[in-house]
Amino acid sequence: MVLIGFSSSKLAFDSYIPLLPKTVITYSDMADMTFNYLFIIEMCFKLVALGIIMDDGSYLRDTWNQLDFFIVMASVVDMALAKYDIGFVKIMRALRVLRPLRMIAHNPELKMIINALLDSVGSIMNVLIVIAVVYLIFAIIGVNLFSGKFYYCTLEPYTLHTS
Repeated sequence: MVLIGFSSSKLAFDSYIPLLPKTVITYSDMADMTFNYLFIIEMCFKLVALGIIMDDGSYLRDTWNQLDFFIVMASVVDMALAKYDIGFVKIMRALRVLRPLRMIAHNPELKMIINALLDSVGSIMNVLIVIAVVYLIFAIIGVNLFSGKFYYCTLEPYTLHTS
C-alpha cells in the first residue's frame, strides 16, 4: 500500500509541474523504473504463490488481479519501448494513471464497496431511463400548453418611454 501511495504521488508530481530541471527529471525516471521493477517483483511473487490460471484461487482468475496484471504489463511495454517516440508508447505511458487502482485489490473493504457500486450500475441506468421518460412527457406537455404564448416577453430589450 505504501509503494502504491509513493507511486501515485510520483505520478502527481510528474503531471502537475510542467517545467522541471534535468536532474529532477532524471531522478523521476529512476524512481519510475524502481516502482516498475518493484511492481513486477510483486506480480511474480503472486504468480508463484497463487498460480497463474489453473486453480480456482489462482492469480488471473480474480478480476482485480487481472487489472494489476494489465497495469504491470503496460508498464513493462512502456519500459521496453521508452526510447522510441511512437503514439502507441505514449498511450502506454498514459496507462500509468491506473496505478492507484491497484490499491483496490489490496484493500478488501474498498474492493467490496467498488464491487457493490459496479453491481448497482444496471439498476441506476434503469432508474435514469424512467426519469428521462418522465422529463420527456413533461417537456411535451409544456410545449403543447405554452407554445407561442411567451414570444413577446423573451427577446425584446427593456426600453424607457420618455414622452
